[in-house]
Amino acid sequence: MQHGPAVRRRKLGAELRALRSSAGLTSGEAARLVGWHQSKVSRIETGTSGVKPADVRLLLDAYGVTDSQLRELLMVLAGAEESVGRHHWWHAYRGVLPPTYRDFISLESQAGAMRTLETTVVPGLLQTPEYARAVTRAAVEGLPEDRLDTLVEVRLARQDVLRADPPLKLSAVLDEAVLRREVGGPGVMARQLERLVEAARLPQVRLQVLPFAAGAHIGVTGPFVIFSFSSTSDLDVVVLDHLTSSLYLERKEDLRAYTEAFNALQIHALSPEDSLDFIAGTAAGA
Repeated sequence: MQHGPAVRRRKLGAELRALRSSAGLTSGEAARLVGWHQSKVSRIETGTSGVKPADVRLLLDAYGVTDSQLRELLMVLAGAEESVGRHHWWHAYRGVLPPTYRDFISLESQAGAMRTLETTVVPGLLQTPEYARAVTRAAVEGLPEDRLDTLVEVRLARQDVLRADPPLKLSAVLDEAVLRREVGGPGVMARQLERLVEAARLPQVRLQVLPFAAGAHIGVTGPFVIFSFSSTSDLDVVVLDHLTSSLYLERKEDLRAYTEAFNALQIHALSPEDSLDFIAGTAAGA
């Protein structure tokens, strides 16, 4: 397990190494093409040193990589900030957001799919403004109102990935406790449940409820997120959130274990159709 930046460096390096190999180049030949020493290429590929976005661009050009989506993803992993439009919008909040949160948002913005198990609160991508405010206030005590406003603004801005072209595909398994825990008061919770019903009807969202009746399950160890990337599965990563940091699991055996766990949770959870009825029924009784 590693923190985000280390994982990103290694994943970026591994992908660049694979692209160099596909281009039929040795590390020495690649270095000569871009005017570097071979050791710099080796350090980048092993993830032992950071790499500037401009250097990544040089290597991608040298390797003849034209896939715009893959180039964009690798530039994000290198920390590129110069894109225009909504790309990298979170950099405007550098003074407010911790690096681990910015890492998470950058992965979320570039992922093709996101699978998540939530055991306590509604996923951030599906929260209403009032619910997001209540959750954030509870998570960070004594937060000034202006900073609270900013964090809620960021939470809502993240939700644009579900409206992008193409949109992020979100698969979420929610423990019944998520629906029963009254966050922000009855009115806030009622509106949040209505929002979940709306989200469950979106083609890019798959919501399933894991009812209390399912008993103990593999998800009792805690929530997790699996990011998948359409350009290459080698960049897939599992994210575990903790109170003060996030941990990223990148090994194939870790990805396989969490993928199998998520698949098992989907089997034990209610179907999307029954889950929609369950959420609607909970909302009606709220």
